[in-house]
Amino acid sequence: MNSGDKVFCTYADTRLKGTYITERDGKAVIKLDSGYNIGVEPALVEKSESVPAKHPEPKKIEQNEKLSKLSIISTGGTIASKIDYRTGAVTSQFEADDIIRAIPGLKDIAFFNAHVPATILSENMTPTIWRTLAKTIYDEINSGVEGIIVTHGTDTLAYSAAAMSFMVETPVPVIFVGSQRSADRPSSDNVMNGMCSAAAAKSDLGEVAVVMHATTNDDTCAIHRGTRVRKMHTSRRDAFRSVNTPPLGKVDYPSLDVKLDSHAVRRGTNEPVLNDKLEEKVGLIYFYPGMAPEIIRAHDRYKGLIIAGTGLGHTSSACIDSIRELCENGTEIVMTSQCLNGRVCDRVYDTGRDLLAAGIIEGEDMLPEAAFVKLMWVLGQENDHDRIKELMQTNLRGETGGCTPHGL
Repeated sequence: MNSGDKVFCTYADTRLKGTYITERDGKAVIKLDSGYNIGVEPALVEKSESVPAKHPEPKKIEQNEKLSKLSIISTGGTIASKIDYRTGAVTSQFEADDIIRAIPGLKDIAFFNAHVPATILSENMTPTIWRTLAKTIYDEINSGVEGIIVTHGTDTLAYSAAAMSFMVETPVPVIFVGSQRSADRPSSDNVMNGMCSAAAAKSDLGEVAVVMHATTNDDTCAIHRGTRVRKMHTSRRDAFRSVNTPPLGKVDYPSLDVKLDSHAVRRGTNEPVLNDKLEEKVGLIYFYPGMAPEIIRAHDRYKGLIIAGTGLGHTSSACIDSIRELCENGTEIVMTSQCLNGRVCDRVYDTGRDLLAAGIIEGEDMLPEAAFVKLMWVLGQENDHDRIKELMQTNLRGETGGCTPHGL
């Protein structure tokens, strides 16, 4: 049996049709015509007599130069992936042109320039690639495009969106988009997310945002601020949520009507600026009951450390001496909260006051990951502690907000 052979197999007493991928762990891996993979006993697989379909060479994409000009920048991820019939894995192999080919409706919305600064799974994202991505975005803004779409794997998409929010000031929409389910699956969200991202990229928005499914239905995509969004579910199509702030707006589907909220930054508000200096020696840890102080001391030579503390922003009393030692040795420590919603306030309980005395900086209501990339960026600009503290507690890209109706 060869990869790509059309086969019949028996599973749960049901005869199914599919494509043979490979044999792994004693099981034949079959991609069913429904798009899902199963593993069955090799003896229960028989080759179909049908001739495998030949895949014609892709046709050249014809675009309408009279339409608005958008850039589509591919970094990889599920929205830019396809099945590898040799291994059965979903791998990032598509270039940006292939995304336009996979979502034909895009070419009716705009004329696209395509760039591929990286082709990676999102867990392999690095600050070095962020710098390349920021420079690519900045160059495209200066080329005069109306908006930019960045395709990205969903697992670290929020980190990259936050990083670009600080590294690039933009007068046009910079829209991050991904797909929770690959294009070979019937429930794939790549077409709807791609179409809605293009509509958002042509809208009146003037900041970095994330556009993804808003509900479990194929009716609306939400527009989230790049510094306020988190992936909240491993596999649901509506996994992304705005935290501590409402979404910037929504895109109805299939009409592609865009509605922006009043707090969204409008097109043309800012001039394009690239500031891509990052300090990479920054860590992010979550405090947990019983955490050994040595875990904090392990970051002694770090320039910065984000701690996601409990509640209002706490660690155990046992960790405070190690935090004080790091602060005295020059590590900037910013306290955020695992609660996500609400603001850090270390003035309520004795533990919090001890942490402030030890030298921590309160992280306001920032998400831990947004605080992480912000501290990398701030430390890339400043060495003075007071100035670093001031910048970390100043709202630069909508990453912090005012007090909530509940007081924090």
